[in-house]
Amino acid sequence: MSDTIIDSMDADSIYLEGEPIADTKAPAGPIEKRWDERRFNAKLVNPANRRKLSVIIVGTGLAGASAAATLGEAGYRVTSFCYQDSPRRAHSIAAQGGINAAKNYRNDGDSIYRLFYDTVKGGDFRSRESNVYRLAQVSVEIIDQCVAQGVPFAREYGGLLDNRSFGGVQVSRTFYARGQTGQQLLIGAYQALERQIAAGTVTMNTRHEMLELIVADGRARGVVVRDMVSGEIESHFADVVVLATGGYGNVFYLSTNAMGCNVTATWRAHRKGAYFANPCYTQIHPTCIPVSGDYQSKLTLMSESLRNDGRIWVPTSGEDKRDPREIPESDRDYYLERAYPAFGNLVPRDIASRSAKNVCDEGRGVGPGGLGVYLDFADAIERLGRDSVEAKYGNLFDMYAQITGENPYETPMRIYPAVHYTMGGLWVDYDLQSSIPGLYVTGEANFSDHGANRLGASALMQGLADGYFVLPNTINDYLAAGPFEKIDDSHPAAAEAIDAVKSRIDKLLSIRGSRTVDSFHKELGHIMWDYCGMERSEEGLRKAITRIRELKAEFWSDVLVLGQGDELNQALERAGRVADFFELGELMCIDALVRNESAGGHFRAESQTEEGEALRHDDEFAHVSAWEFDGDGGKPILHKEPLVYEYVEMKQRSYK
Repeated sequence: MSDTIIDSMDADSIYLEGEPIADTKAPAGPIEKRWDERRFNAKLVNPANRRKLSVIIVGTGLAGASAAATLGEAGYRVTSFCYQDSPRRAHSIAAQGGINAAKNYRNDGDSIYRLFYDTVKGGDFRSRESNVYRLAQVSVEIIDQCVAQGVPFAREYGGLLDNRSFGGVQVSRTFYARGQTGQQLLIGAYQALERQIAAGTVTMNTRHEMLELIVADGRARGVVVRDMVSGEIESHFADVVVLATGGYGNVFYLSTNAMGCNVTATWRAHRKGAYFANPCYTQIHPTCIPVSGDYQSKLTLMSESLRNDGRIWVPTSGEDKRDPREIPESDRDYYLERAYPAFGNLVPRDIASRSAKNVCDEGRGVGPGGLGVYLDFADAIERLGRDSVEAKYGNLFDMYAQITGENPYETPMRIYPAVHYTMGGLWVDYDLQSSIPGLYVTGEANFSDHGANRLGASALMQGLADGYFVLPNTINDYLAAGPFEKIDDSHPAAAEAIDAVKSRIDKLLSIRGSRTVDSFHKELGHIMWDYCGMERSEEGLRKAITRIRELKAEFWSDVLVLGQGDELNQALERAGRVADFFELGELMCIDALVRNESAGGHFRAESQTEEGEALRHDDEFAHVSAWEFDGDGGKPILHKEPLVYEYVEMKQRSYK
């Protein structure tokens, strides 16, 4: 690779400034009444007409499965796609710790407004007030919905639903099912989806991957998919398209995401005109099992819920190599409790992650390579008893033991930050509609609710809120004008999309170079982690953009994809995803470079307080960065959506 880097990063060299944008769908007036007002003013579709309207939903995680089940129940004709062999294998199943709801069952001061405030503050004042307040409102309905479906939430001795705390809050509002909350919630949504499949309102297509969006006459009207078993290229059409395809954390290669998670669906939509918002906002989770070698292809998450009872520490001296059980209290630094006494081990994820990095950079990290800190349950076991700890966290402890060969009941866990969630995603308005009419985006695939840092246990909340409650009440406003003119493969837009997919596949198969897809992906991941990971700098981001461009060019000239297109070909699947990761990775670095402030998960080395905390610049960056694609070889176009705060005062975050 060349050692030269881009020497100029001004607007003329790397991006173009576009017109400002605004969310025109969010009502004005008192924030607590906006969602009710929007639902009332949205156009309705009567039940008889719903049978004439068709909806495509891509993705079957919590956001996609709940949306398909709800819209199918409402009477729309739904066609659903997932690349897994069953909707139940969506990555939502991997979520562990819980789901937030402002029920105030503990009578500890929680409320809808407090959940709203905690979420805005946790996102470092870089999210929309209207969207976040609606999320807090809907949260109380989600739990009732899931209980009615039979989701086995943990209960107290008296039979009431139990709660625990997550990072960034001082109340207990997280509902959970041991360490399997995502799995149990997905099973609830899955059974609702399967009911509609049996009823004939939803047509399910498993092992199908979306490779292109069809935009006809200015509207999203369908998708081009590849049957991953036969290799056949298919087109499907509808009156509206919904993307519920999750996040893009696998651009870093090593992450807590399932290996199949990718950005292709949303990136294909971006290339067709959908704005991509805040791509640099990625979340590093502080509680992951450390990397153990170059052979790894993914990382394993240990739930944030463990921070309720586990205490995080490192030796006070970097020279201390004793067994952790032999290190006395006087030689331990419980650094989160010391630096943030009000929140202690339950500070937000971005702060906990950077704090772990800092103590490891000081040479006080533990384990191989010094990239780890201790998560210690000795005090909790002594206080509560092993049986109580096992009842709360047993499956997580078992998973840790199976992966590391260490018994966490007897010796502290070792954890280190890793890429987990992405707050950025396709730009959507209050109705969850993207900048392409007729294209809606839900769950982690959109940007709308979390700002620069997501609070723990809010991902499941957003996915189900979007799918069960928000989208079904906003999509009808668009569909009331339908059904739209029928189109098929003969339509120029459809033919162009199909040809583009086939040409891309042919190109990937024709290169026959010398390097594997995974080797390119791993190298891209190293670049992203080193320069656009926990800490970013102007120099590093410039270097990253140059290296990504060079690596992308090498990929398109020297990648080796064996096999054929008209067959089961996992190398081909990965190649297409990695090709999109190159383009996304470059935009992430450009976005991080242009945003010359620190906010939440985006930490610029040049912008920090004397104590090393993130330093925002609200006078320059109190906006959403929504990027428009300007064609191959073109420069991305930046559109800014101003963020206006009427109910929360923008101030420096403090968890001390």
